[in-house]
Amino acid sequence: METFSYTVVGPDGKEKKGTITAETREDAAKSLKEQGLLPITVAKQGALDKDISFSFGKKKTKVRDLSVFCRQFSSILRAGVNVINALSMMSDQTESKHLRAAIKNVQSNVEKGETLANAMRAEGSIFPPLLISMVAAGEASGSLETAVERMAIQFEKDSKLQGMVKKAMIYPIVLLCVAIGVVIVMMMFVIPNFMSMFEGLDTEMPFMTVMVINMSNFVTQKWWLLIMIVVGVVFLYKSYYRTDSGRHLIDGIKIKIPVFGTLAVKTACARFSRVMSTLLAAGMPMISAIEIASGTMDNILFKDALQKVKNGVALGMGLSQQIGVTNLFPPMLVHMVGIGEETGSIEEMLTNVANYYDEEVELATQSVTALMEPMIILVMAGVVGVLVLSIYQPMITLYSTLS
Repeated sequence: METFSYTVVGPDGKEKKGTITAETREDAAKSLKEQGLLPITVAKQGALDKDISFSFGKKKTKVRDLSVFCRQFSSILRAGVNVINALSMMSDQTESKHLRAAIKNVQSNVEKGETLANAMRAEGSIFPPLLISMVAAGEASGSLETAVERMAIQFEKDSKLQGMVKKAMIYPIVLLCVAIGVVIVMMMFVIPNFMSMFEGLDTEMPFMTVMVINMSNFVTQKWWLLIMIVVGVVFLYKSYYRTDSGRHLIDGIKIKIPVFGTLAVKTACARFSRVMSTLLAAGMPMISAIEIASGTMDNILFKDALQKVKNGVALGMGLSQQIGVTNLFPPMLVHMVGIGEETGSIEEMLTNVANYYDEEVELATQSVTALMEPMIILVMAGVVGVLVLSIYQPMITLYSTLS
């Protein structure tokens, strides 16, 4: 018998978590269903995660894995293979372990009569809501392979964007780590050795030297307090960001920071345009598409703004008009959406807008990288310069006194 952690939805609609003992995962899920519970996730406990695995039970699939899955799944379906056999083939060749397990569960549920979308939804956070909605739309319209292929393009764009941002940030992060390492080494080893030379001298130390000595003593003697301060600041930041007011305040600051704010806005525009064009091209209603697009936004201000846009569109107002009154989206996007509404080609226009902002994000990322590199170098040079000056000032004073 094995122990499984589970997340279920009860008859009252509330989510519950716990553990259950069964021979296999399928037996555990069956037992939960017999109790009137709807399993969302059922995962086997390992030796290191017993009694705590439910805290980390939800796994998020990498965008790259999703793009590969959708691309291969679409190709198999276009070759005339039915859904069940296609899922079986995908489970054999998928590299991600938890995605492979989820595909097998989806296949099992589809064989029992579930729709593909509902079977994916039962796997919790493995498959994102955007993919599930597209699959549901594809099943309803009889064009599942087309819907999955569009999602492959969507995930490939997202993966490319994420990879581009990570690649652009590697060099600045390395520079920053080197700068911090240099300062720590000088504070803990270099400064104390030099300052020991001046301890026996009856001369008054310059203010800058005294300040650096005090900082060095703090780092060498109370380094644990420094670590506690850093950990405390990070914890307070994350705790405050989890609150509604904190997230609104911090996300508001993010889009107002010079250069970085522009990058955040363009990234949101690219994602919104791409998701909307994908969903509308699949035949999804405008209101449902806006709802899903809102859920893909990382910034809470854009998420809230799209909820208001959805409400306005539901009352019969135009999408471009509602986007414009949010004062978050650039005028270019508003005008392009308006032209699409007038010409009846909003899906095509949103695709063009998404391509445009993808290029803009790439250029903005390069600009941010180009700006950060000299800034970090200047800051590092300034800090090291202050430390070196604090060392040589007493020496210059000593030489002046002796002469």
